[in-house]
Amino acid sequence: MDAQQQRAPAPRPPQQGGGGGGGLFTSIFALLLFLFIAISTMNSFSIIHQVPEGHVGVYWRGGALLETVTDPGFHLKMPLITHFEPVQVTLQTDLVRDIPCGTKGGVMINFEKIEVVNRLHKDYVYETLLNYGVQYDNPWIYDKIHHEINQFCSGHSLQQVYIDMFDQIDEKMKDAIQADCTRYAPGIEIISVRVTKPSIPKSVKRNFEQMEEERTKVLIAVEKQRVAEKEAETHKKIAISEAEKNAHVSKIQMEQKLTEKDSLRKEEDIANAMYMAREQSLADANFYRTTKEAESNKLKLTPQYLELKFIEAIANNSKIFFGNKVPNMVLDQRLLGNFVQDIDSKGN
Repeated sequence: MDAQQQRAPAPRPPQQGGGGGGGLFTSIFALLLFLFIAISTMNSFSIIHQVPEGHVGVYWRGGALLETVTDPGFHLKMPLITHFEPVQVTLQTDLVRDIPCGTKGGVMINFEKIEVVNRLHKDYVYETLLNYGVQYDNPWIYDKIHHEINQFCSGHSLQQVYIDMFDQIDEKMKDAIQADCTRYAPGIEIISVRVTKPSIPKSVKRNFEQMEEERTKVLIAVEKQRVAEKEAETHKKIAISEAEKNAHVSKIQMEQKLTEKDSLRKEEDIANAMYMAREQSLADANFYRTTKEAESNKLKLTPQYLELKFIEAIANNSKIFFGNKVPNMVLDQRLLGNFVQDIDSKGN
């Protein structure tokens, strides 16, 4: 008993505190979070998905397209059962490369790049994807461009395709693709088509370059001729304008001289009229004075007045005549009376 009581007790393993249980829980939570994130990144297994801006979300369930179309943002779906794809509904550019075609003359050319700017309308997303799938642009843009380019080349010569009608290819491609899309896939809108210059055989290209050089020379010569004609026409117009100006100036000067002459003539006419009026007035005055004097003298020519004047004249005469006949001549009153009577009879 004593020996057994003195025997030391067996050592026990150390007991872990509550901190050990908390570390296990943290590890399990981190593992679950990692799995959730990993699963969320997979399209088929994700629950939450994001539709980017400029796109809409379309869904398939069991391979069948659903009519549900979602807007940009976060959305929920059933994992493994529902499949999701974003579809762009803003402007996008499809690049079609390496399009070989043969012209009407049998020359093979290649369009290295054609860009087609298009847009899928949101209202027609379900109908378009139902009929043509997510890659709807393959039949209606890529394949259609190949078809239309070959149709165009086969109906035109190399000269027309490469030079004469090259500026019309863009619009022709756009109209042709849009016409079929409007008929069979109305949700697809073709905004524009940009066609680059096709590559042609080097020998043919050299011939076109030589033709372009000759055409450039002809254009330069024509332009020089046109410039010379314009210069000659300009000089002609300048000469005509100068002559018209000189003629106009001469006309004005001639009119000015004629106006001056006319003014001088009018001044002379006025002066002549004034002179004639003045002379007429003087003549009338003289006539009036003479007439009045004559009338006055007529009234004065009486025998008594004449006898008085005669006596005054004899009295003023300083000469003395002697002879037998002198008294008779001077004092013969009968002779003087006869003279006065003759004057009166003539006046009447």
